[in-house]
Amino acid sequence: MVLFFIAGISDALDGWIAKRYSFQTRLGSILDPTADKLLLVSSFITLHIIGLLPLWLLALIFLRDLMIVSGTVGSFMGSEDSKNDLLTPSKLSKINTALQIMLVLFLVAAQLSSVLAPWDTIFFIIVATSTVLSGADYIWIWIEKAIFQEKQK
Repeated sequence: MVLFFIAGISDALDGWIAKRYSFQTRLGSILDPTADKLLLVSSFITLHIIGLLPLWLLALIFLRDLMIVSGTVGSFMGSEDSKNDLLTPSKLSKINTALQIMLVLFLVAAQLSSVLAPWDTIFFIIVATSTVLSGADYIWIWIEKAIFQEKQK
């Protein structure tokens, strides 16, 4: 839990420095969310293995992330204009990531306090909802981008 907390603080600090001093790069816009996803997915796999996270939620999160990676690669491969664009997560995706981080911390904290344990199902539903909504948001963004590019031809 301490390592997860340190990773979160260093990620937030890194993002703040990049924005504050205009150090944002395309590579950073790819590596930063990739590192976040690797940390979260590995945490979710571990939580599932030890019986704290249901398989259906792990699968939902994994499939959404796989869809986003595939869609982003496809979207950027098919567009000359986007070669220099920064990859920016949607607002719903940022909310979803924050909720996923809170879920990891909640599940660990629930092991220390039985008061929290009954709330896990509610938290699962909240994260599942944000996962579906943020995935749908990306699909909508890609559809709008495709329509715009088609109109430009």
